[in-house]
Amino acid sequence: MGEIDMVKFICAFEPSPGSMAARNKLMVLNAGSSSLKFRLFQLLGPAAAASTGGGSPTSPISSASADTSSTSGGSGGPPAAREAVAAAAGLRSVASGLCERIGDPAGGAVMKAAAHSEWRKAARQEVPMPDHAAALRQVAQFLEQAFFPTFQEEVLGVGHRVVHGGTIGEAVLVDEAAKAAIREASELAPLHNPPNLYCIEAAQQLFPDAPHVAVFDTTFHATMPQEAYTYALPAQLAAEHRIRRYGFHGISYSYLTHEAARRLGKPPDQCNLVLCHLGAGSSMCAVAGGRSIETTMGFTPLEGLMMGTRCGDIDPAILTYLLGKGYSGAELDELMNKQSGFLGLTGSIDVRTVEEGALKGDEECLLALAVYLRRIRKYLGAYLVHLGGQVDAIVFSAGIGENGSMLRELALSGLEWAGISVDRAANDATVRGRSREVQAPGSRVKVFVIPTDEQLEIAEQTLRVVRRHAGQLACAA
Repeated sequence: MGEIDMVKFICAFEPSPGSMAARNKLMVLNAGSSSLKFRLFQLLGPAAAASTGGGSPTSPISSASADTSSTSGGSGGPPAAREAVAAAAGLRSVASGLCERIGDPAGGAVMKAAAHSEWRKAARQEVPMPDHAAALRQVAQFLEQAFFPTFQEEVLGVGHRVVHGGTIGEAVLVDEAAKAAIREASELAPLHNPPNLYCIEAAQQLFPDAPHVAVFDTTFHATMPQEAYTYALPAQLAAEHRIRRYGFHGISYSYLTHEAARRLGKPPDQCNLVLCHLGAGSSMCAVAGGRSIETTMGFTPLEGLMMGTRCGDIDPAILTYLLGKGYSGAELDELMNKQSGFLGLTGSIDVRTVEEGALKGDEECLLALAVYLRRIRKYLGAYLVHLGGQVDAIVFSAGIGENGSMLRELALSGLEWAGISVDRAANDATVRGRSREVQAPGSRVKVFVIPTDEQLEIAEQTLRVVRRHAGQLACAA
């Protein structure tokens, strides 16, 4: 092996005030091709007792400080809101971190810290990380130093984000069958599933006594009806090549569904929602009775809305036309996924820059925003029909959804006939990760801005799977 470049590793943590009860932590891992995000949760109160068989938690958070009122408005600030939601779920985030440029022979690593609230201290380290296994070892070593040497024995379960699960309909305990399914779906997600699987196998070496759980981005959409996921292609061809609409952003949508239901004061299975995950990658989802019935992304994340660099919906005949003009399949893939969207129309992927240009009268920026909004409104109208006009709330999330107050207002303008109207002052004040209701008084449909928390959702799904399989795992041990 050649010379290993030093890669910067940053994480934020709060040391525990004393020893912690056994088996009261959940590790969440999200592996990219050259990156690794982690977040460590500690179980609180009854959640810890239920999972560890007794004992008292050592978290300094009291029931009073776990009040969730800050999640319904912006005054508590984004970190406080996130922590309150986690506490309400019986979990407390005690450590988080990010490793980037793993295995990059060119060096020049750039790392970002994630200190979620003022009571954590930050640490920055430079360490060699030639692969994900080395990155995980460094994470474990750091956490052992931050907490105590037997840290790994305290991990109740490890949750892994996996982008594509094929037709798997729920989070699953990682066994050989699950690994085979992830490996098989790698053909459909070649940039994501292989590092996801490699990270799982490396983590199993580091945490051999903890159950590992795969949580899929596609799972939430497994409830779509057949007519929603079927393309009008020859049935035999579609079956042979597994061509169907899978949908993505499912972990985010699962979190948003449960959080919207909590705010509405209703069980999720009584909620009809339109969810808008709007960021560099944008999609929407129609939720009926807490279940996905339609989403904008399809066989790949390319379908649907216009995005930062993706074109979204286009006439497929454009591709055959360009093939006839001499473009290769690889060139067309690059064109649609990395050179289109806001970048293709304006030269900028940053929607804030596009908005600034539009406000100054730049015609390219005005057109780009008009195209983006037209797609959103087209799908919003379709989803209102799919839901029979009975919508409890429209939810905006992700970078654009959480911060683009102008785009939110324009997306919902003129919809008073559908019982939807926005309070301009409340909407304009809800940016920079703040969370609140922004509908106008008298609006029949609630309009929520909710920062998504995929890692918390992974932790909750992991905990459910671990508890469900607790007896089976004990017998196996």
